[in-house]
Formats: sequence, C-alpha cells, structure tokens
Amino acid sequence: MTDTTISAVDQKRKEAYFTASQGQLIWQRFKKNKSALIGAWVLIAMILSGIFAPFLTPYDPTIAGRDKDYLNGAPQIPQFWDDNGFSIRPFVYTQERSRSIKTNFRWVTEVKTDLEDRRYITFFSEGTPYTFLEFNINLPGDALDFRIPGLAFDTHLFGVDKGMIHIFGTDSTGKDIYSRTLTAIKTSMAVGTIGVFIAFVMALAIGGVAGYYGGWIDSSLQMITDTVRTIPSIPLFMALAAFIPDTWSAEARFFFISMVLGLIGWPTLARRIRTHLLTERNQEYVLAAQLCGATPTHIIKRHLLPSFTSYIIVDLVISFPYMVLSETALSFIGLGLKDPVNSLGVMLQNVTSADVLLNYQWYFIPVLFFIVLVLAFVFVGDGLRDAADPYSDSK
Repeated sequence: MTDTTISAVDQKRKEAYFTASQGQLIWQRFKKNKSALIGAWVLIAMILSGIFAPFLTPYDPTIAGRDKDYLNGAPQIPQFWDDNGFSIRPFVYTQERSRSIKTNFRWVTEVKTDLEDRRYITFFSEGTPYTFLEFNINLPGDALDFRIPGLAFDTHLFGVDKGMIHIFGTDSTGKDIYSRTLTAIKTSMAVGTIGVFIAFVMALAIGGVAGYYGGWIDSSLQMITDTVRTIPSIPLFMALAAFIPDTWSAEARFFFISMVLGLIGWPTLARRIRTHLLTERNQEYVLAAQLCGATPTHIIKRHLLPSFTSYIIVDLVISFPYMVLSETALSFIGLGLKDPVNSLGVMLQNVTSADVLLNYQWYFIPVLFFIVLVLAFVFVGDGLRDAADPYSDSK
C-alpha cells in the first residue's frame, strides 16, 4: 500500500471514530477487553442454557423425574469405546446398586460391561412433556392469580434407548442433577432480573427527583435512602421468613423474595444518579430546555438520564451477581426459596453435610456453575465499566 492509501485509511478511521455514537465507542472498547469478551460469551451461553433447560435436559427436574433405582448415583459419562470395541454412537453401561453389611449399608455400584448391557444415547428423543412461554402465577388469594398457557413440547436434546442417563449423577431422592442445575440457573436469573428491575425503577425515580430538585426534597429522600441502607439484611430476612406462611406456594415465595431483594437494593444506584444530576442540572443545555418550557419530567427523561445511560447500564449488569448471590445466600440458609423450586441456593443446601463431601462429590457440580455465572457477570461488568469511561486510556 502506498502512503496515500494508508493516509486515506487512517483518515476514514478517524472520521468513523469522531462520528461514532456512544454505544459504538463503548462496544469498540469492550471488544479489546479479552476477559470481558470471554465472560460475555460464557454468560450468554449460561443464560440460553437456562432458558432452554427443558429441551437441553432429558428429565423433569422435580420429583416427577426422579430415578428411584439410582439414588445418590454417580455421574454416567458417555463413551465411544471400551474392551468390547468401538461404537459410533456414544453409550453408557447399565449399573446395578446394592447395600450390604460389608459396606456399612452404603450404596455400592456395580457396572455391567457386557455388550448387551450398553445403553446407547439417542438425540432429539421424546420424553417428559414441557412448555415454553408459560406463566402460571399462584399468589395468595385469587385476585392476583393468572395463567398464560405456553407451547407444549416433548422433544429433548438427548436420552437413552433404555433406562435413564444422569451425566451429573443424582441426588438423595434420585432427581437428575444435570436437569436441576440448568433449571436452577433459570430460576436464579429470574429472581435477579425481577429484583434488578424493581431496584432500577425505584433508583431512577428517587435519585432523579432528588438530584434535579435538590434542597429539602433532596434531604428528605436522602434520609429515606440512608434508612434503607442501614437496615441489616439478615435479620430482616429472618423476620420475613417467619412472616411467610407455610401454605404459600413456591411461586408466591419466589415473587416475594424477588420483590424484597429489589426493595432493598436500590439505594446505591439512586445515590449515583442523584450525584450525577446534581452536577448536570446547572449545565447550559438544561437551562435551554427550561427556557423552552420543558417540564422537569421531560428534562430528566430526555436530557439528564441519557447523559448517564452508559453508567446506568454498567450498574445494572454489576447488580445482577449481587442479586443472584443474595438469593443463593438466603436459600442456602433456609430463608429463601425451597423445594420443589430449583435454584442455585436450594441446590447448595445439599453440600453442607460431611457425608456429601466424603462420598458424593458430584453434588458440588452446581457450585461450579454458580462460580462461573458470578465470575462471568463480574468480568462483563468490569469490562463495561472500563469501556463506558470516557477518560479511559484505551483507544
């Protein structure tokens, strides 16, 4: 390439940089952060696996899909060859379990390795019926109950030609841990989404009003914000757990926990919005909008908040892992969701005993998914925060 061609290319790049929108600039900076980009792909994969869990998993994650003949069963790893030779189709072997006085009445698994005992894996096999896009809200009373029927399917990604397969093993009741794990990701993400949405709306309203008007309105709202921030979370949830009746359905407990997480999670974002608006409300473009007769609501919504959009998005992304952590912690100590709801916190309750640590290590597989999910959110949030910073050193 000649010097003239190189200079023309550089000139086009400069023009594209100076004419790019804020979103395009953030995306270009974000792509240069490899850890954040990998975290984004991992996060997308986990979200999709949670959404399409009924199709990706072979069995119902509730008690209806348990294997009563394989309690506390070890993971069954598909294989293509063994002493009997190679097979194009992946397979697992039939396993028989027994107890005896020789093993202190613990389960002993015996794997049959004969050729006729192979169970071949099938793809797109028919199994337990499930529905997509179904909403069945069963809250206390009848006024708030509603149900939207979804689309019914019975095709699963994989299965076996006979018997059952458990690639992550089973728990003490025979339920498939793989099916429970993917469903738990969806549940924990749903709790986080509802909580973040409630916190986001309250933070925009309270922080926007406090930052725009200032004065006694700001002082009053900040007193409320500081009061909410000083409420100890664990004693609060212990009191709420005592308040929740045992007759509440799993859906009612789910929405109640989500709402409470949102109602106590808004002060941090509200303070940041207030601080930004206190600085921006005296700028010339705000004064011009006021002279044109714009209402305070219009100025906040159309002029002030858009200048803070990138930081709001970053705060929302960073808030997700904290919501998921809160739900997991509450369910782990028995104050949040409970069976038959499948969430990461509910599944982590099963790893607290020494018997599990010594004999059933596959119970810790959902813990790995939980760690990966939180780390992915953290990496993506850090990457977005750096990309949204206009004073970042990255070009």
